[in-house]
Amino acid sequence: MRKLELHWQILLGMVVGVLFALAMVQFEWGPKLVSDWIKPFGNIFINSLKLIAVPLILASLIKGVSDLKDISKLSKMGGRTISIYVVSTVIAVSIGLTMVNIIKPGASISEDTRNELVANYSGDADSKIQQAQQQREAGPLQALEDLVPSNIFNAASDNGNMLQVIFFAIFFGIGLILIPEEKSAPVKKFFDGFNEVILKLIDLIMLAAPYGVFALLAALVVEAPSLDLFKALGWYAICIIIGLILMIGVYVSVVYIVTKRTPSFFISGISPAQLLAFSTSSSAATLPVTMERVEEHLGVEEEVTSFVLPIGATINMDGTSLYQAVAAVFIAQAFGMDLSFTAQLGIIATATLASIGSAAVPGAGMVMLVIVLAQAGIPEAGLALIFAVDRPLDMCRTVVNVTGDAAVSMIVAKSVGKLGDPKIRDWDDTYKMRNKNNA
Repeated sequence: MRKLELHWQILLGMVVGVLFALAMVQFEWGPKLVSDWIKPFGNIFINSLKLIAVPLILASLIKGVSDLKDISKLSKMGGRTISIYVVSTVIAVSIGLTMVNIIKPGASISEDTRNELVANYSGDADSKIQQAQQQREAGPLQALEDLVPSNIFNAASDNGNMLQVIFFAIFFGIGLILIPEEKSAPVKKFFDGFNEVILKLIDLIMLAAPYGVFALLAALVVEAPSLDLFKALGWYAICIIIGLILMIGVYVSVVYIVTKRTPSFFISGISPAQLLAFSTSSSAATLPVTMERVEEHLGVEEEVTSFVLPIGATINMDGTSLYQAVAAVFIAQAFGMDLSFTAQLGIIATATLASIGSAAVPGAGMVMLVIVLAQAGIPEAGLALIFAVDRPLDMCRTVVNVTGDAAVSMIVAKSVGKLGDPKIRDWDDTYKMRNKNNA
């Protein structure tokens, strides 16, 4: 009997996790059982992915940059990558603003519902506001200053410092390009081997993916707020989901126009990474799988994936920026505010910059949203209005973030002649090929 492909295994784990949780909430002791005995396995799965995120970025970026063998190639690829990422983010924010102005989800929020939500989630909102306040008080060049780590080991100890790790990896790779090849060869061989070890660890971790997402989804369902609150925010959620679907449509269309690869080819190739992104809500945690799928199933050469995808996991947050635009206008509508065209243009600029500064971890976009609200003059206490549905929407927007990274990597690869045929057709072949190479 043929083994189910990975994305079907993950999807099955998600469905079974939701059904199991719905059964458990019927018993008084059920939610505690899930929280105490099921949720920890989901956390272990996420932690195992986060564990290899920094080593993967170091190994893949250093290898990718040094393999270019020419600074001009790095400049060419880097310029195209950043430019496409910025353009896609602006498109995402614009789609979000269009949807929220057409649907007007804030008009459906009643005074009683708003008071209930603010009362229930004001504590969480206060913590996010305090974090955002620290970022607002920083100088105009603070982001540039924070880009350069004073200690690479300290930077590598926190996944929130991923930009610092990326800076060091690119800087180190440039150094390898500039020294004589005979001296750089031993270092490059080390990172080649290091990268292969990380890929093998990814294979081992992904064996547990269906069980990890089962635990994550089960915990999410039993810890969710009441159904009444979800109904009150239903239009807001629908607005974001429609916008995210439209953004995926943009990716698929551009990939087809530029690379002539069909939508089914693209979606089937990246779907395991999308499902994992949905269950973990973390672009960084999903990065190992995204890199494997894009390189071996979409045909993007390693030289491109090792450069474009780690950067994308940190600065390309199209789903997050779309959500921030919708959330800001939604909160304004809920409070009866009428935002001017100029204010909404400001949201586009701020959400674009904020998405670049968002860490690739669950919930980071919520902190950056406070800055977007402040820029538009929207009451920051309104953040409490969206906490009830933020977690499931965070899962959805992470799917878009990962899909955008994959799409841009294919576009960049096509532009530099590094897009070929996929190496692997299904997940089982991954092990066959790697085992053959290691034999």
